[in-house]
Amino acid sequence: MYTKQPKKLLIFNILDILRRYTDEDHRLSQKEIENILETEYNMKAERKAIRRNLLDLMDFGYELEYSESVRMVRNPKTGELEESYVLSDFYLVREFTDGELRLLIDSLLFSRHIPYSQCKELVEKLEGLSNIYFRSRVCHISRMQADEVDNKQLFLNIELPDQAIGKGKKVAFQYLAYGTDKKQYPKLRSDGSERYVVSPYQMAAKEGKYYLICNFDKYNDISNYRLDRIRDIQILDEPAKPFGTLQGANGQTLDLAEYMKKHVYMYSSGDRRVKLRIVRAMVSDIIDHFGKDVVFSDENETHVSVSVYANEISVEQFAKSYAPDVIVLEPQDMRERMKTWLEKTAAAYQEKEPL
Repeated sequence: MYTKQPKKLLIFNILDILRRYTDEDHRLSQKEIENILETEYNMKAERKAIRRNLLDLMDFGYELEYSESVRMVRNPKTGELEESYVLSDFYLVREFTDGELRLLIDSLLFSRHIPYSQCKELVEKLEGLSNIYFRSRVCHISRMQADEVDNKQLFLNIELPDQAIGKGKKVAFQYLAYGTDKKQYPKLRSDGSERYVVSPYQMAAKEGKYYLICNFDKYNDISNYRLDRIRDIQILDEPAKPFGTLQGANGQTLDLAEYMKKHVYMYSSGDRRVKLRIVRAMVSDIIDHFGKDVVFSDENETHVSVSVYANEISVEQFAKSYAPDVIVLEPQDMRERMKTWLEKTAAAYQEKEPL
């Protein structure tokens, strides 16, 4: 039981009760609030004080819903019957609906780039935005331990690039890669250095992974680095290279939505117009991956051609993933690369011993 509390905390306790116990389907009368105050907060309050504090909360800007009824009461001074308005069925209107919170929680639970302990902490914070009834519905949800990531610096890896982007500064970091012992080690650059220096532009989530979209200092194009594989990140006192100066930017700032549509697999390469021949059942997949700007043509009962303008390597990987339901028609050099890859793949499967 709570220790006895001073009366000045009454309004805070009433707000806490509304947060914990009410929603559109669970409402409280003033009498019920009075009982909870006494049993759980060790605080006695008169009905008039509860009503006054409820009205004060609404004056302070809290959105409370309630029902209002009229009853006739006798005026103790005049003895005449007068109308009295009774307020009941109070509940707190929340900033997030249960459906919205569930969507956010599911996004966290199925994310593969957030460490388990930090994911659990975030879920608990989101649960705290609703009431006890919502918590009881999500308490059975858990995430597989295999979804854990090793890098515990993820939130720092988000905060510092975000600051650097705001300041227009470069960042430096180590980039990790797994060895066959299942441990992560710094990935060496071609010159043997462990230090990567980049100009950061945006951060984006794709297929359960969080990426830093940036320019590697040595080149003039875009690179994407997994944030969960970055370690020891630092903001440098060097101005970032303007995005508009990069190859293909044409002086424009980064359009994240357009970039994500073109870079299906977050590969770093140039954009290109590619024509594919697909089975009709793949139409939804094409639109899911490349958006609605694609152009369909030559449709028959089983197949349709589609023209997409996207990151070259991403389109090639898409064609590999969905072959033979997806075939590259144009450009010819990509078509030849696909044929060579398919021949090598078939030959590898015919080998008696793996390479």
